[in-house]
Amino acid sequence: MKHNNMVPNAHFHKEWQLRVRTWFNQPMRKKRRRTARQLKAARVVPRPADGALRPVVQCPTVRYNMRQRLGRGFTLEELKEAGMPKKLARTVGVAVDHRRRNRSVEGFQRNVQRLKEYKSRLIVFPKRAGKPKAGDSDASELATATQLKGKLMPIVNEPSAVEARAITDEEKDSRVYAKLRVERANVRNEGARKKAAEEAAAADDEKTK
Repeated sequence: MKHNNMVPNAHFHKEWQLRVRTWFNQPMRKKRRRTARQLKAARVVPRPADGALRPVVQCPTVRYNMRQRLGRGFTLEELKEAGMPKKLARTVGVAVDHRRRNRSVEGFQRNVQRLKEYKSRLIVFPKRAGKPKAGDSDASELATATQLKGKLMPIVNEPSAVEARAITDEEKDSRVYAKLRVERANVRNEGARKKAAEEAAAADDEKTK
């Protein structure tokens, strides 16, 4: 307790039976979710039970931008670089998001490589059995095709190796905070300094005339 506050004296034992939250339906919910997953897998066979392939994106905000998660869909630029038309992509289990933009070269190349790897594993069934068209898989591949039950190309977070080294004398002598303050001041005063320089140049021209 701090300060001169009221002493807590709350009565939480009155009619406690009305405030108890039970969880007796949890086992049946687990069974119901599992049954729904099995029914969905049987409904979409031979397609992957996990659904469409989605890109790997960075989480927003400074707090979470080092984490990766699955995005809504691949951009049109990523599909073009991977050699997959946008109309074909949705028919072969690739999610497309025309609104997302590529902000970094690393993320762009990562998703293009993800698409190419998916294309190398892809088995396309013909619409009509016995009448394959261009782009459909061979009969030998169709015979050995099985449905993927787990996660479709899950994210693999590889720990980045950090190399330790000694701090140099130049780094010890540098004043990082002061340098940051100077750079912020330069950005803040850029317009005023530019205006003052133009006025000084105009004044010099008037003197020379």
